[in-house]
Amino acid sequence: DIGFDFKTGEGKAFNYYCWGVGCSEVEIDCLTGDHKVLRSDLLMDVGDSLNPAIDLGQIEGAFVQGVGWCTLEEVVFDKITGRCLTLGPGWYKLPGFTDIPIDFRVQILKDAPNKRAIHSSKGVGEPPFFLGCSVMYAIREAIKAAREAEGITSWFNLSLPASCERIRMSCKDNITNLVEG
Repeated sequence: DIGFDFKTGEGKAFNYYCWGVGCSEVEIDCLTGDHKVLRSDLLMDVGDSLNPAIDLGQIEGAFVQGVGWCTLEEVVFDKITGRCLTLGPGWYKLPGFTDIPIDFRVQILKDAPNKRAIHSSKGVGEPPFFLGCSVMYAIREAIKAAREAEGITSWFNLSLPASCERIRMSCKDNITNLVEG
């Protein structure tokens, strides 16, 4: 029953859809803009796992890669030509050991078979990447709390990646006011 009609937008493209949810807790340093991921809880639907050890490794790895994308990997473009100046991973910082959550809890959803796929499995490689956004949203909430402590309740933009510089400048205090004028 796999088949997708691109003209009508109807049908089913494939049978390996999967779902996941992530929640993260962070701590930010308002003076340096540094952050620490204190805890991340992930739950991933992979159907009937063919190899839970491999699936857990895929989930953890993709999540940390997603954290890197949200907090470290800035793609820079030439403002005149529009040419991408970030030519590969040698041009930005990659996630390291200290970017992994201190308390990292990953679970595979039980009893969620995929009756229409081989051995009731589902895709697991890239989808957990997007759960890394939970770290960026936690950083945003921490910045919001710091701003509220300074009496600032207005909306603020936090572009990706949520780098040290962006976290620091978003916190707002007497020092950032001097820099921004």
